[in-house]
Amino acid sequence: MRYISTRGQAPVLSFEEVVLTGMASDGGLYVPETIPQLSHEDLAAMAGLSYAEIAFRVMKPYVNGEIDDATFRGIVEEAYATFSHDAVVPLNQLDANHFLLELFHGPTLAFKDVALQLLGRLLDHFLGKRGERAVIMGATSGDTGSAAIEGCRHCDNLDIFILHPYQRVSEVQRRQMTTVLADNVFNVAIEGNFDDAQAMVKASFADQAFLNGARLVAVNSINWARIMAQIVYYVASAVALGAPHRPVSFCVPSANFGNLFAGYMAHRMGLPVTQFIIATNANDILHRTLADNDFSKRELVATLAPSMDIVVSSNFERLLFEAYDRDGDAVRALLERFQNEPAALADAPLAKLRERFASHRVDDATLLEVIREAHHRTKELLDPHTATGYRAAERARSDARTPMITLATAHPAKFAEAVVKAGFSGVPLPAHMEDLLEREERYTVLPAELAAVQRFVAENRR
Repeated sequence: MRYISTRGQAPVLSFEEVVLTGMASDGGLYVPETIPQLSHEDLAAMAGLSYAEIAFRVMKPYVNGEIDDATFRGIVEEAYATFSHDAVVPLNQLDANHFLLELFHGPTLAFKDVALQLLGRLLDHFLGKRGERAVIMGATSGDTGSAAIEGCRHCDNLDIFILHPYQRVSEVQRRQMTTVLADNVFNVAIEGNFDDAQAMVKASFADQAFLNGARLVAVNSINWARIMAQIVYYVASAVALGAPHRPVSFCVPSANFGNLFAGYMAHRMGLPVTQFIIATNANDILHRTLADNDFSKRELVATLAPSMDIVVSSNFERLLFEAYDRDGDAVRALLERFQNEPAALADAPLAKLRERFASHRVDDATLLEVIREAHHRTKELLDPHTATGYRAAERARSDARTPMITLATAHPAKFAEAVVKAGFSGVPLPAHMEDLLEREERYTVLPAELAAVQRFVAENRR
């Protein structure tokens, strides 16, 4: 298994190299050169297996022997032993044919734990084998940062620097990052928005001279291993509902699109999926592109679903690469236009996307209504991001007879402000986080200036 860039001009890499590299040198994102296949028999044989065993089987072709089976199985089992539910990602039935896939039973109560508990261990394994240390830089709109810190805080060979937009994440999200006082953890609050932070991370990967030879590693969803790990829960949940003997559909609250692209990869591997529904908030570039072919930037809108408050959906590039029949030149040209002016997809790629994808946009007022409505109908209290998915699944599904799986991306306690606005008294934190709001915090506020951020990283890495 080798990995190629969506823009076609970066070196082809091995699995180990792609995990340690993150973004491609040509500005693109890495994807597998060929997509491994799961046969009908392969999928059927996963019925009743543990999540860790399904994960090992789904991910093994991507690792391609670069970690021996016993070691890789141990890494996988150790990663998912950190989850509080034995099923790791349990399914919860909402009505006759609508299911909630609970992805929030990891250490930080968000779906990103599923990938980042694995990625931290993979990075530490490869760096230890090489006798190297590395610096992680990541930008977060809320959940990625805490999940990355929890995945890497015990790693011997990593220092981690996480940038979040100052005063633009929930208090619980911030404290899950800033109360981790490990020697290798550094939190930076940027006086700007998520896109400012993401742009500085991307610029740092493009020119790493400020690190004086140290390796810079990505843990956000540009890192292929994040996508690889997320493919697993699509397969596991579908098999639990009868795949491959019957198809399923998925609805995914989406911003950076990494989560949804993992589902698309599961489908390309052989999982029978009727439909993917993209649920967005007011920051609706994905919905506008699919519905109106309006692939353009707009001003960021602060919403009650802050993890989806993103102007540029970076992982959408991976789907565009597939829609354009893996033509890196065409993808590069489209994205260059997008940086400077409103763009539109060519007719054939757009038609290809519309065959499998639908979308729906949910504003804040509707989001609060949905939290109340879902609780009344199902007794489930949804976080605001999952609420967008709940409504989108109802409004955009193409076939009520196909099981619909909506991804619950976070525990409602992470977004208690929205839950209270919906009319509830609040949501208690799980027992292991009961004292979170009293813990000591440590973070540094910096201007949204690349030089200031890079200087801080260079001066503080071990």
